[in-house]
Amino acid sequence: MHEDAHAQPPAPPTVADIFIGFLTLGLTAFGGALPLARREIVERRKWLNADEFTDLLGLCQFLPGGNVINLSAAIGMKFRGVPGALAGLLGLLVGPSLIVIGLGVLYQRTHNDVHIRHLFAGLAAAAAGLLVSMAVRVAWPLRKKVSMAVVAALAFVAIALLRLPLLPVMLVLTPISIFIASRTNREVNR
Repeated sequence: MHEDAHAQPPAPPTVADIFIGFLTLGLTAFGGALPLARREIVERRKWLNADEFTDLLGLCQFLPGGNVINLSAAIGMKFRGVPGALAGLLGLLVGPSLIVIGLGVLYQRTHNDVHIRHLFAGLAAAAAGLLVSMAVRVAWPLRKKVSMAVVAALAFVAIALLRLPLLPVMLVLTPISIFIASRTNREVNR
């Protein structure tokens, strides 16, 4: 018999494992943690399989707040209840928070130094580049779905250019995009 046939599923992560896993993620995920979160949770640590991750992420995207923040709490809760949820949240947030506080202190003490201004200008440019890169990655598949690209363009115009509030825009465009997606799926399935 093959050895994998008798292999036991990995033991559920401990509270410390959850904290360290999300601390690692929080310290290494720049410009968007979701792809790294999937790799860390599914492939490296094997806490969830791909389908479980997708299902849990779907729930977390539906909830208010950041997807990966919600995911850290949901995974912690799944394996260790409230202590696990707190460990996931703290692990994800403590590292970046300390870095931001440290940079804030550095900036407060040295913001008049021309070198520091150049440093922060460079960081701002890099952050803008990461944001544009993520936007392109998210929008790229829409090039094959013209109707969905139109909905995305309408959302951009409404929020970025017309400065309309996010919630009303989403309340209008979400049902429209669901309708378009359902019609497209019906046409594909015929």
